[in-house]
Amino acid sequence: MNRIFLLFFIAVAMSWSTAFAEGHLSEFPPGAKVYIISPKDGEVVDKTFTVRFGLVNMGVAPAGVKVPNTGHHHLLIDLEGLPDMEKPLVFSENVRHFGGGQTETEITLAPGKHTLRLLLGNYVHIPHKPPVLSEKITVTVKDQ
Repeated sequence: MNRIFLLFFIAVAMSWSTAFAEGHLSEFPPGAKVYIISPKDGEVVDKTFTVRFGLVNMGVAPAGVKVPNTGHHHLLIDLEGLPDMEKPLVFSENVRHFGGGQTETEITLAPGKHTLRLLLGNYVHIPHKPPVLSEKITVTVKDQ
């Protein structure tokens, strides 16, 4: 009986999540682009460094604020693939949220090579359709 209840709960949760996402998708305006201002691709950085976000043809608005042609930044760190682009982005060490409308952050990474990429999310953390996604850059953190 517990197994049936659990399967029913999972099915309901998944259908609710899909319905929620479908009702909250945002399209991006033509020419929208997100990019990493600094560091530059291939740069060698200290263990703690600042990442500056750039955005063209869109505005930045905090999470929870529904304004057309806006979004907020998510920094993808060392992700091989991309998160599900039709569901709210899940916070993790590899997916950092900047729902306050921040346009830069200071991060600390272990020595070695790392990849960084920006992904814009709408007011409920769902990527725009199609996604507003930066090019992936690689940085090398110095072994201090």
